Amino acid sequence: MRIVLVGPPGAGKGTQAAYLAKNLSIPHISTGDLFRANISQGTDLGKQAKAYMDAGDLVPDEVTIGMAEDRLDQADAVEGFLLDGFPRNVNQARALDGYLERNAIRLDGVLDLEVPESEVVRRIAGRRTCRNNSAHTFHVESRKPKTDGVCDECGGELYQRSDDSEQTVRNRIEVYHRETEPIIEFYKQQGLVVTISALGPVHEVTQRAMDALRRDQA
Repeated sequence: MRIVLVGPPGAGKGTQAAYLAKNLSIPHISTGDLFRANISQGTDLGKQAKAYMDAGDLVPDEVTIGMAEDRLDQADAVEGFLLDGFPRNVNQARALDGYLERNAIRLDGVLDLEVPESEVVRRIAGRRTCRNNSAHTFHVESRKPKTDGVCDECGGELYQRSDDSEQTVRNRIEVYHRETEPIIEFYKQQGLVVTISALGPVHEVTQRAMDALRRDQA
């Protein structure tokens, strides 16, 4: 299957992408991984991206598109893929359509993870991260540490990252509405969008997604 995953920040796209890719035996291709791989390998596209990022500028669409197309050309993506974070806007969606058409393949579905804005803010603004290890994360409501402000794993200090503040989260949601949400309408016109609720336990959301994708392919 060839799937694009969309949803607002805090919808759990990364978590769901990992589970879905494993269940469907297809590679999970995320924008973050594309950037990290190209920069660490010193590719031409990676050097271009790093120059923009170091200057505090947004990486132009053509650089991101180039990275995505290079990744989709790799052998493990020939039979299918799950795209997470790409396309991020309609321009990138049109570029992806062009790539697929040139290679005589098509998308099977666009999975839209739906979460109320209030829940997005609750999830992200309540997150606390360990200063010693950013992989150790907790939540002020749903995953409280045993001792307030102290990491259960290593005893490090827990803090709220600046990009997890409520104002920053609301700004990120605005950017999503403005730039990314239009691709849902773009793909609806192609009859590709499957929308599910991303509320509830992770395994339930995964099952909901799998069921919806199977129904869509039936």
